Amino acid sequence: MTTEAPAGGPRRTSGATKAAILDAARERFAADGYERATIRAIARDAGIDPSMVMRYYGNKEGLFAAASEIDLRIPRPETLPAVGMGAALVEHFLDRWENDDVLTALLRVGVTNAAGAERVRAVFTGQMVPVVAGICPDPEDAPRRAALVSSQILGMAIARYVLCFPPAVTMSREDIVDWLGPTVQRYLTAERP
Repeated sequence: MTTEAPAGGPRRTSGATKAAILDAARERFAADGYERATIRAIARDAGIDPSMVMRYYGNKEGLFAAASEIDLRIPRPETLPAVGMGAALVEHFLDRWENDDVLTALLRVGVTNAAGAERVRAVFTGQMVPVVAGICPDPEDAPRRAALVSSQILGMAIARYVLCFPPAVTMSREDIVDWLGPTVQRYLTAERP
């Protein structure tokens, strides 16, 4: 199926149009935040009519949800080292934050907008809880432990990549892993207090 052509260009398939819309939306949400990003600006960036955005995604919330579908690529529990799981997860998330502008944009929107906060909660709950359940001593504690792990990971991400607190920005990766790794490890594997 083909859709309207970008200005002066050949017609695109619906898949290519959706991809262009999502790329433009991710960049616009990252640059402007959820509140200031507009369907009109996103459509302009994608080279299409705004009605096409509405056709595929319904409204700005639907577009944001689609644009912020993120696979955290958390390692499966059996692939993590028996000793140092906490440090391995901290390293993993440092890699993710530093190499994925969409994830950082989602975090920025998550601290300023209710829809963004819900997306962050859904992404972390949906992906962190199953991993933690495969590690912790009592799987019934997995949601609580996942929340604690997420608090450390998200807290550092906000301090380092969003608010840019100078000490958090200037810390080496090794220092961050050394400080946070044992805390995350305790949340994952320690007996319940």
